[in-house]
Amino acid sequence: MEKAAPQKKIFNTQLLRRVFSFAAPYKNKFYISVFLSIVLAVMAPIRPLLIQLTINKGIHNVNDAFFLSGPGAFIIEITIFQIVFLLIETITRFYFTFTTAALGQHVVRDMRNATFSKILRLNLSQFDKTPIGTFTTRTINDIESVNDIFSDGLIPIIADMLSIVSVLIYMFTTDWLITLVCLIPFPILIFATYIFKESVNKSFIKVRNAVASLNAFVQEHISGMAIVQAFAAEENEQQKFMAINKEHRNANIKAIFAYALFFPIVELVSALSIGLLVWWTAKESLDMNAVQSEHVAGIVTAFILCLNLLFRPLRMIADKFNVLQMGMIASERVFKVLDNNDTTALGLNRTEVAIKGDLDFKDVSFGYNKDRDVLSNISFQVAAGKSIALVGNTGSGKTSIVSLINRLYQHQKGEILIDGIPIENYPLEVLRSQIAVVLQDVFLFSGSVIDNITLRNEAISKAEVVHATKMIGIHDFIMQLPGDYDYNVMERGASLSVGQRQLLSFARAILYNPAILILDEATSSIDSESELLIQNAISKIIAGRTSIVIAHRLSTIKRADKILVLEKGKVIESGTHDFLLSQKGAYDQLYQAQFRSDTHI
Repeated sequence: MEKAAPQKKIFNTQLLRRVFSFAAPYKNKFYISVFLSIVLAVMAPIRPLLIQLTINKGIHNVNDAFFLSGPGAFIIEITIFQIVFLLIETITRFYFTFTTAALGQHVVRDMRNATFSKILRLNLSQFDKTPIGTFTTRTINDIESVNDIFSDGLIPIIADMLSIVSVLIYMFTTDWLITLVCLIPFPILIFATYIFKESVNKSFIKVRNAVASLNAFVQEHISGMAIVQAFAAEENEQQKFMAINKEHRNANIKAIFAYALFFPIVELVSALSIGLLVWWTAKESLDMNAVQSEHVAGIVTAFILCLNLLFRPLRMIADKFNVLQMGMIASERVFKVLDNNDTTALGLNRTEVAIKGDLDFKDVSFGYNKDRDVLSNISFQVAAGKSIALVGNTGSGKTSIVSLINRLYQHQKGEILIDGIPIENYPLEVLRSQIAVVLQDVFLFSGSVIDNITLRNEAISKAEVVHATKMIGIHDFIMQLPGDYDYNVMERGASLSVGQRQLLSFARAILYNPAILILDEATSSIDSESELLIQNAISKIIAGRTSIVIAHRLSTIKRADKILVLEKGKVIESGTHDFLLSQKGAYDQLYQAQFRSDTHI
């Protein structure tokens, strides 16, 4: 489960510049958004001005027209002008909203691509120590929040503030005294806005942490549902989920409470401002002559519209600041992934990249944690085309050895050479393309059988796939599936048996024609009948390839050219099957304990 982030404010120009660096390829959209925000700010006080002119001049001077003549001509003209202006303002606001949101979506796409690309290249050690669901939250939820910086954050805030300034300039130039009277309740609004922003910000952070916890918890438990149900742990896990969900609810309720309190305060301050406006103008109009008082109605109406134009953005600006801040917090989390340098080096560009398969471990030590070695001074050689088997009790280091060969993990000491060249010097893609791994726990993706065998490599033809499956002996089984090679195996291969999934992984490995083949407990999940299908295939694909075999079944191990016996990360015995049995040592004890009952002996 993801650890809750500390409740801190993150708003600094350096972080903001980095977010906007992703907008650099779309600077035209950014400039258009800024330009339209200025245009909208300039347009904001025009409608109140037109209303003021309509009342003050149109009603009292009905024949004062520019183009038309007759009674009421001015009102008709100014009404037409207002309609045209309203259409222009609506279109301008549409383009501003659309361009700003489109800019955010372009940034989200690029940032999401960059984040997933980084995740694909992280060392497996990062996935060992990072809670499940965390990278999902970073790639999906957090980056979606970054979009809010553009669509509801910085640019809209700038637009709102420019509109406020523009309206205030109009009000002060029209009548500065009335404007000051109207602004008397504004300190109350400023104080309430600050309290609201702080309260909602804390609630939003708690909500986001709760969402991250929910994502991690649900994803983890759906993946491990078989274990939950097998141990009848449904009730316990439901209680845990309810506790996390309760935190999410409580955080949202606190935010809702802040909104429910803030908006009525804004309406109250708005009503006070309008009340003061009416009171002051009514009082002043009593002291004016008839000519001066004719213009009061226009000013009052225009100022009421202006106050609405002031309070509408002020009502939302605190919320937008919170959205902006949450976007910044989310972006910091995303940048932590992008700045993670625990990646596998791509290797050197070499003109000769063909791999024969000579494998040499020289005093290799490795530990998942630097303070504790899992492998200690491991040394062995495997000539190209030969096979070696690794045996030992659980935790002896067998899987760790094979994980180092294709650089899933990086060893700390010693050298691993292939064809006399350190594996770090090979281009990573070339190295891994020449090493095929068949694991005990086979992972199949949601999709067709052929997609899982080819891993959606369009360069591989169906004829090649059929040839590989026939070699393994599963072509007939696949043809019996509904849709044969187009059959959907479902997520993690749920619609296939464990043995069937294992057989598909063999076909996947054979299809890539590797120089080095690694079988990590590859036949442990296959029944005796299925094993007979692949033993001949294994003997064929091993021939001419360097192979490293981890298995408990003698049928796979005893034919290896060399067997290494591991214990606590060290090689304690090595030799052929018959030689090690004759030594009556650790291998013989394993044989007596594990292999005597094997029906294939």
